Amino acid sequence: MLLVDDLLIKPFVSLLDILHAMVLEEMYSVSEIRDSIKENQLLYELGERAQPEYEQQKLELETRLEVAEQVHEKLIGGNIEVQ
Repeated sequence: MLLVDDLLIKPFVSLLDILHAMVLEEMYSVSEIRDSIKENQLLYELGERAQPEYEQQKLELETRLEVAEQVHEKLIGGNIEVQ
């Protein structure tokens, strides 16, 4: 039974771990969120975005950035597992 586990199950689980990490990288892209924050600031400065809308977007993006940074810390530390 151990041979079957080593040959069939462990590679499959490893593949799932890799796919899971890739999906998290894509969903929580820190650089894309930072770019969105810069874009929001630029649109506000150019007058194309009203202050209330700018403030709301800014809060949402900063929250997303915090979550993304936490996810990346866990990915680097290896603390995220497929369940």
